[in-house]
Amino acid sequence: MTRIQRALRPATDRAPAFRLAYTRSGPPTDTPLVVIPGGPGLASIQPYRAFRRRAAHRGLDVIMIEHRGVGHSRDDVSGRPLPHSAMWVTDVVDDIAAVLDREGARSAYIVGSSYGSYLASSFAARHPERVSGMILDSALQSTSDLALERGRIRELFWDADTDAAQSVRRLIDTGQGGAHLLEVIRAAYELGGDELLRPLLAGRLAGARSLAWRSLELYAGRGESIARIPYFYEFEIAGAIGFRELDYGAAPDGHPLDPALTYAPLAHRFPPFTHEPFDLLREASSFVWPVVVLVGSRDLRTPPAAARRFATQLPDAAVIGLENGHSALDTHPAPLLNAMRHLVNGTTDRLPALARRLDALPRPGLAGLLPRALGAMSRVETAWR
Repeated sequence: MTRIQRALRPATDRAPAFRLAYTRSGPPTDTPLVVIPGGPGLASIQPYRAFRRRAAHRGLDVIMIEHRGVGHSRDDVSGRPLPHSAMWVTDVVDDIAAVLDREGARSAYIVGSSYGSYLASSFAARHPERVSGMILDSALQSTSDLALERGRIRELFWDADTDAAQSVRRLIDTGQGGAHLLEVIRAAYELGGDELLRPLLAGRLAGARSLAWRSLELYAGRGESIARIPYFYEFEIAGAIGFRELDYGAAPDGHPLDPALTYAPLAHRFPPFTHEPFDLLREASSFVWPVVVLVGSRDLRTPPAAARRFATQLPDAAVIGLENGHSALDTHPAPLLNAMRHLVNGTTDRLPALARRLDALPRPGLAGLLPRALGAMSRVETAWR
């Protein structure tokens, strides 16, 4: 059973006092691993119980902190939900420092996935003396990554001379794609590559909004009715960071397949963009500790070009390419757990040579089941047409 601990975060001029929830598992050490999942809005405690069990089995000392405004850290001490004014990157990374203080840890290994990688690097920029090493999984490091994201999506699904790109162009030209076309394409490709995507597109062109297609719309779609799943995914408070500091409401460029439109239906609910809290591309040169960068070849949300661009700025980086989509933490945790073990043991230089073996490790639970289930649905539906 997960033991939830709480650190009181006192009131400030922009946030009421609240109790920040976190958990620590595995054999205690002087230098724990702080694992930060994606988001903003993704919880840390309930969704990652199995991950923490696997980490503890490997002898890893892991801290996971529930993001302010989410799940067990959602409410202030009076029981009211935290306001948007409490949502700032600097305050979130200071929450990490507060938990390390409470646990008596002078420094930690910081592991971040997707949005969590932005927090990891922001923590390093604000508290460099407390970082012993880092892992950046699906590295999001700059609002300028949007240009690389657009470029990669259009290269694959608009400009290419492939069956998938031809199908996408026809769906858009005929208006058959629907409001969540990009989200479905992106999710299918990241989960299962062309093998999953091609039959989905063929079925949609044939007029079928299949069960697999509708499942991916639910899995990946965004809109004004975005679901809140308590203690798992709660965007309505923490999402203020995405819009105010990460430019989730970026202006569309007027061309097809624009990822800037993903969160557009929600923009009116959140504060407008002001500025990024850090210039992480510049800060990277001061990250003198070992950094492991996990890069998914099929990652369309934090494309490989963005991760590799950031890695070139790091003095001591080991780049590990995986045949994977977005977020190894969520979809291929075994390589991440192995990278964590090498980081703690000071052997990250061995990881690039192990990339193929790491990639071949099994994918447990939903991470392995979902692509197979969707593929089976799509094949059955294709056979019936």
